[in-house]
Amino acid sequence: MPTPKKKTSRSRRDMRRSHDSLTTAAVATDKKTGELVRPHRAMKASDGAYYYKGKQISAAKN
Repeated sequence: MPTPKKKTSRSRRDMRRSHDSLTTAAVATDKKTGELVRPHRAMKASDGAYYYKGKQISAAKN
């Protein structure tokens, strides 16, 4: 198995890992119900229908 020729310094290692941190998910408020929803995604309401930007996009399935 290949091994590195030189030791990677702490600085270089940490610079490489600078983009690995987790970020919080973006959240928006639904206009109709006031619930927190992820942006650019359809939301399933309690009535079973799907809503996008406050408008119903599919009927509830029984």
